[in-house]
Amino acid sequence: MEINNVSFAYQDGLKRLKNIRGFIKQGEITTIIGPNGSGKSTLLGVLTKHLQPQSGVVTLDDKLLTTYSLKGLAKKMAVVHQQNDVPSEMTVENLVYYGRLPYKRSFSAYTEEDRSIVEWALTSTGLLSRKNDIVSQLSGGQQQRVWIAMALAQKTPYLFLDEPTANLDVFYQYDLLKLVKQLNKSYGLTVVMVLHDMTQAIQFSNQLIAMKDGEVVDAGRPEKVMTEETIEEIYGIKAVVKKDEKLGMYIIPVHTM
Repeated sequence: MEINNVSFAYQDGLKRLKNIRGFIKQGEITTIIGPNGSGKSTLLGVLTKHLQPQSGVVTLDDKLLTTYSLKGLAKKMAVVHQQNDVPSEMTVENLVYYGRLPYKRSFSAYTEEDRSIVEWALTSTGLLSRKNDIVSQLSGGQQQRVWIAMALAQKTPYLFLDEPTANLDVFYQYDLLKLVKQLNKSYGLTVVMVLHDMTQAIQFSNQLIAMKDGEVVDAGRPEKVMTEETIEEIYGIKAVVKKDEKLGMYIIPVHTM
C-alpha cells in the first residue's frame, strides 16, 4: 500500500492530514502513533476508504483505492473499529459468520467452505469453545477477539485496527496485542493499527508512523523513530528510552518540576 501526497479536511475546512506520504509494508505490523488530534484515526479512515482525501491518492496492490467496489475492498481488507455495536442475543459464531458476507450473493446459503473458514477464525482467536456464547455478555477483551475473528473470516491479506486496546485493562491490552502479533506471524497478515501507548507500539510493531498536527514527523523501524528527541517533539514530554535483553525497548516518561 502506498500513500502519495494525501491531504484531508473535515467540513470545518481545517486540515487534519497534510501531504502525507509513505508505504505500508506487506506482511508487517505498522502502527500509527501520536497525541490526540494528531490525525491517527483520520489517516486510518483514509487508508480504509471510509474517508475521501481532498488531494493525493492511496494505492492498494498497484490499484487506486477509490476504484475498488465495497465488496471488492472487503475481500482485500478487514477493519475493526474502536466502537462496535452488536445486536442483543447475537452469538459469537453468528457474528463471525458476518465476515463471509463479501463472498455471498443475496439470500445465498453458507457453504462448507464458509463453515470451515469460520471455524478456523474461531480457533485462531481462541473462541471455538465460546462459539455459542452471547457476544454482549462477554468481557471487553473477549468481545474484541470476536470482532477480530469476524475480520479474519473475511480472509483478507490486510487487517486494520483502530485503537483495539481502548477501554481494556492492561492484561487484555497485552493479550490482544499478542494475538495480533501471532496472527501476523502465523498467516502473514499485513496489520495496520492505531495505538496510544508508546511502549506497546514499540514492542508489537515492525514499523511506526509517528504523527503530529496532521503530518508525519517520522516513519520507520521503532528503534529509529522512538528516540528521546522525537518523543519530546511529538508529545511535548521528556522520556528515557531503555533497552533490555528480555524486555526489549521501553519508554519511561520523566516528570520534571
